Amino acid sequence: MSIWEALAVCAAGIAAGGINTVVGSGTLITFPVLLAVGLPPVTANVSNSLGIVPGSVSGAIGYRRELRGQRTRVLRLSAAAFLGALAGAILLINLPSSAFDMIVPALIAIALVLVILQPKLADSVRRRRERNNTQGHPHGGLPLQGGILLASVYGGYFGAAQGVIYLALMGLLINDDLQRANAVKNVLGAVVNGTAAVFFLFVADFNWTAVLLIAAGSALGGQLGARIGRKLAPGVLRAVIVAVGVCAIAQLLLR
Repeated sequence: MSIWEALAVCAAGIAAGGINTVVGSGTLITFPVLLAVGLPPVTANVSNSLGIVPGSVSGAIGYRRELRGQRTRVLRLSAAAFLGALAGAILLINLPSSAFDMIVPALIAIALVLVILQPKLADSVRRRRERNNTQGHPHGGLPLQGGILLASVYGGYFGAAQGVIYLALMGLLINDDLQRANAVKNVLGAVVNGTAAVFFLFVADFNWTAVLLIAAGSALGGQLGARIGRKLAPGVLRAVIVAVGVCAIAQLLLR
């Protein structure tokens, strides 16, 4: 890897770390860059999974204020994310890379629709509960855990725009602030990428230069993303999520 290629990989890591912290989909930046510098697809994928873990951790630290009071929620959803990520990593080793190509854009599109409609849907659910005098599960219950599990299978397999899916699920099934959901999303991203990376350590080949460059860049990007993301109003954050998701769909369809 030349010095210019190394700089490009590090810059991609910074951008991915920032985008992952604010929304998700940073893999759509790092993965093509790793392919462009000559890494085989599977090596690029597993190297990226390990490299962006520091960025997810950095982003979660940046959102530590929003994580207060969410310990039980984080633990429950992290358990589902861990199991899903492990299953996804196993699928990556055993399935062709085209296995998810058709379903992923549709999955992201559905998530974006949920993000756009989330305020109205959440308000409708709240009014129905008031009429029926019932309370929703404070942590989303089994529907959210099941959704996180399935989304994390995809996250362990490839992971582009998994953050958009997490935010859509939490926005629909948890009555809480979008920024607090975003904080949980960053923890889940760290769990999924970390789980997949540890699994890959035993069964796949890494390019350690790429891993270190992305790790350094994503850690910096995670802090920058947290500073920016925490200042965004809910409506603006929702617009950013939709914009990034649309770009993700376009890139996946045009690959």
